[in-house]
Amino acid sequence: MEILTSSVLINFNIVVAILVVVISQSLFTSGILWFSSQNKLSNRLLAVLLFAIALWLVDDFMRASGIYRQHPQLYFMPLFYSLGFGPLIYFYLLSLTNHKFKLQPKYLLHFIPVMLQAGLYFFLCFTSYPFKNWYWTNIHGPYTYRLEFDGTWVSLIVYLVLSFRLLQKYQDWVVNNFSEVSRIRLQWLKIILAILLVLSVQWMIEVVLRDGANSYFDYNYSVEILGVVALVLGVFGWRQANLSDISYEQTRDETPSPALPLFEADPLVLKQIQQVITDQKLYLDPTLTLVQLAGAVKLNPKVVSRNINAGLNKSFNDLINQYRVDEVKQRLRSADVEKLTIMGIAYESGFNSKTTFNRIFKQFTGSAPSDFMN
Repeated sequence: MEILTSSVLINFNIVVAILVVVISQSLFTSGILWFSSQNKLSNRLLAVLLFAIALWLVDDFMRASGIYRQHPQLYFMPLFYSLGFGPLIYFYLLSLTNHKFKLQPKYLLHFIPVMLQAGLYFFLCFTSYPFKNWYWTNIHGPYTYRLEFDGTWVSLIVYLVLSFRLLQKYQDWVVNNFSEVSRIRLQWLKIILAILLVLSVQWMIEVVLRDGANSYFDYNYSVEILGVVALVLGVFGWRQANLSDISYEQTRDETPSPALPLFEADPLVLKQIQQVITDQKLYLDPTLTLVQLAGAVKLNPKVVSRNINAGLNKSFNDLINQYRVDEVKQRLRSADVEKLTIMGIAYESGFNSKTTFNRIFKQFTGSAPSDFMN
């Protein structure tokens, strides 16, 4: 199907239709994220990422719709910022997991490649068509296109690996500092990062086909897939709960040196921790944190965390949830079950989500709450 728009004949097909939808929705989501009041810095970084990917998809739209064939002088428009995809993902995660994070001048080093990329296209955009044609034939096709394409792939792989490592450390930190992690664990982001890594494998196939068989676009699906994944990332990022209370910063003592002796728990400290939790029923607070527990015990949070980890072989999150499950089990066996629903008991025992309660209860007992009563 062909659509005549002014002096442009658009070759309209399923790929073009998908690109139009993804581009428009990406730009719309980017605008919403930019003006979002929560997770402000991280949402703005995500907005810039979505905007950059949308511009990259515009180039794909121009090619797939046949516009470039009709107006080749439009090529080399400043639409290409792909060398910034990886750094933007990484700094989005850095700012999302630490509300104290600030962009500093030193971080501009990560964006030097994309600034050079943008500078090249802004220069070429204002040159004559004969120069553009010469540049494409003699430099871009054989050299800079491959450098840009391969560089984007390498950059994305490097920053995705860095993001995975950061997210894993963050998740380990969260379960050792918070008793309720369902809204702050960012498991959805881990899944999207995994999908992006799979996409990078597809991208590698394209690199091999292009460099080995001189096939530029015959097997090029990564652009469209990246657009869809980015749009999903934007939607989930917009829906992410406010993390203004989260201040995770990577520290050197997260990974102990093999040369150091293993930490040994102090039985007296462990007894003190467990007694305070039991006597004060701290686990009934659904938002209980390690810092609050440490304050009640009057010990340093790191001391409390290390004793729980080493002495009980549990995270802080698992320890508190064990108390909550035990409370629920005790109340299910008592007359409380005649006055309250199972979820009513769960809420009074420190859980604040049905999904979380069912998952945690089955994790510790091996059965669903309703089956436990039978």
